Amino acid sequence: MGNQLCKGRKPRTKRRPMGFIHNQASPSHTGIRTVGVEKVCNFSTDSDLCISIVTWNMNGQVTFEDLAEMVGSNREFDLLAVGLQEAPPCPRNKVATMLSAALDESHTLIGKVMMQSLQLYLFGPKDARSFINELKVDKESFGGCGGIIGRKKGAVAIRINYKGIRMVFISCHLAAHERNVEERNSQCRHISHTLFSKFWNPYARPSHIIIWLGDLNYRLQGIHTYPARTLIQQHLHKRLHNKDQLLQEARRGQIFNGFCEGTLTFKPTYKYNKGSSNYDTSHKVRVPAWTDRILYKVEDENKMEATLHSYESIDKVYGSDHKPVKAHLCLRLRQIPTKT
Repeated sequence: MGNQLCKGRKPRTKRRPMGFIHNQASPSHTGIRTVGVEKVCNFSTDSDLCISIVTWNMNGQVTFEDLAEMVGSNREFDLLAVGLQEAPPCPRNKVATMLSAALDESHTLIGKVMMQSLQLYLFGPKDARSFINELKVDKESFGGCGGIIGRKKGAVAIRINYKGIRMVFISCHLAAHERNVEERNSQCRHISHTLFSKFWNPYARPSHIIIWLGDLNYRLQGIHTYPARTLIQQHLHKRLHNKDQLLQEARRGQIFNGFCEGTLTFKPTYKYNKGSSNYDTSHKVRVPAWTDRILYKVEDENKMEATLHSYESIDKVYGSDHKPVKAHLCLRLRQIPTKT
């Protein structure tokens, strides 16, 4: 009797929690869809919500000048999401305070989550709290203390319902080194299946959009450093796209199925000599790579439209061996016609 269903009652199917991402390979996988940039953003007229997104591996250093350059002077956005990796051990709230100052207090901190050197901040307008229906945070680490505390590996995330738009922001720092592709893939899947699991509500509606940023640490495969640098110097780095491990693994259906990313028009963001825009001249002379990325996935494109208006590196930030990456993404909920 215990295994029989009650008569007249259909079995319930459990859905995954809001914000979860299934990244398993399947015959119908689409990989990462590369999208173009629509440079003109008519802020607050054509969109319901505009988001500025920044990711930066700080290499344990911070200055106000670098943060100000990273944030920039353009304030035509509703939300600003800042994901930091290898953030320095500062007094509590120092980085958030510096970011607020860099914003010239045009926006206020509405959410944050920290796991040692891995940090995620979300800023909104001063009246933002009246538009927040839900805000939760979560974190997931790899390998205990992650080796060196200043290089914590894992992910931190914010889930928010803002003006009726359900969003998940995930900032991560994955395993380093070219050879560790499968480890990075496994970490992506683990993050997807684990974040917010303790908040699971089988009746919750899924997020409209997931925005995933961070030092994903995928490298260039099958090319040595000097041929790669020559292509970059000749502004031919688009020829390196087919060497990018992230795009390769997504095409294989291993990770980020159905996600979108802007075209990699900017130069690889790692590894630089600190204080300059020159690639690594140490004895390791590392192969440059697009380790720092911003991706997004719309759950149902019939319900929401996402338009990418910029995707770029910020080359005038010199305090780290990484360059920050920044995107501007605008969202619009589609009106679903009601049946008459």
